[in-house]
Amino acid sequence: MSHPVMRRAVLGGLGSLFAWPYVPRLAHAAGRDPRLLVVILRGGLDGISMLQPVGDPAFAALRGADAGESVRLDNMFALHANMPKLLAMFRESEALALHAAHTPYRGRSHFDGQDVLESGLPRVTTGERTGWLNRALVALPRGGRVAPPKGLAVAPVVPVIMQGPAPVETWQLQQFRYANEDLVARLLDLYEARDPRLAEALRSGAMLDNMMQETPPGQPGTVRVPGRPDFVTEAAAAARIMAQPDGPRVAALGLNGWDTHAAQGTARGGLANRLGALDDALGALRTGLGPVWADTIVAVVTEFGRTARLNGTGGTDHGMATAALLLGGRLKGGRVLADWPGLAPEQLNEGRDLRPTTDLRAVLAGVMVEHLQLPPAAITRVFPDTSAVRPYSGLIRA
Repeated sequence: MSHPVMRRAVLGGLGSLFAWPYVPRLAHAAGRDPRLLVVILRGGLDGISMLQPVGDPAFAALRGADAGESVRLDNMFALHANMPKLLAMFRESEALALHAAHTPYRGRSHFDGQDVLESGLPRVTTGERTGWLNRALVALPRGGRVAPPKGLAVAPVVPVIMQGPAPVETWQLQQFRYANEDLVARLLDLYEARDPRLAEALRSGAMLDNMMQETPPGQPGTVRVPGRPDFVTEAAAAARIMAQPDGPRVAALGLNGWDTHAAQGTARGGLANRLGALDDALGALRTGLGPVWADTIVAVVTEFGRTARLNGTGGTDHGMATAALLLGGRLKGGRVLADWPGLAPEQLNEGRDLRPTTDLRAVLAGVMVEHLQLPPAAITRVFPDTSAVRPYSGLIRA
């Protein structure tokens, strides 16, 4: 079921960048140069708080008193009021939502849920494994992209989703002061005499450091809003790195803190602030990607949703289906796609959760075929055991 949304101007923020220690060379070619950024909301997003099914008669009884203000997208769904930048993207047809979506995982463990989400496998596995985004990087058609293809993980270590044979760089917010030019010059002299490859890495990192420090402070999207988690800094860094002509074309970013067991605060409080912080981050991505936004898709996903009813402490426990987002300049956006299962007691999974009706792998597979231009035959290598899962079509404009 498709729910159209009116168009309107997009608001956004401008991001900033810190150092990325190694920049690969670009294989120059004409034509499209698509990028994909996957944002993982770790902890389990309460999808029916972010994207509220106000048209379902059972929603008011379950959540109405605690839902807070929202803005209608259509006659079924409304977006939490703390997300004006995302709302503007919907109205500009640059955002698309999937509801009642889930991976094949049907348990309630964060660790196992994230393992299935990031590995792309139908079940929890043990031992050595790779991530589906790294496998997609391996399968990218050559020509017009980074050569050799490299990925970016905005994390201190490479997360499961980016683990595998394709090389991946990591970026982490630095808590110390940047070295001055004299120190960098001395180190370069030393490294060039002892280790030319290390010298080249330092030179590349210093170049990006300089670009970061040239960004005027206080530009829109670079300032953290008081009372909200700082998601902007990492999102803006990912955007600026990916926007470089010779930067990575595939990246992953994790945003923590979505496990809302107590005092969830959908109307005002913890979850409302986090949704506002996520909105700030999405705005920073849109602005920081700048001229390459038209060739970028941002997928926002989480390991599972939350229970339909609030618990005794005003929170929600680990659930099943939830909402996911796609953003980007080439989307056929302005819609909420949902085979809505309903929130009446007899419609809930095990009498407590939103029932999954959309396989998240089908959505991501559709993005890879239509946007990254992966051959359809490569999808079963990216997502093994999905021969019966048909990739979504019609997500991307030609």
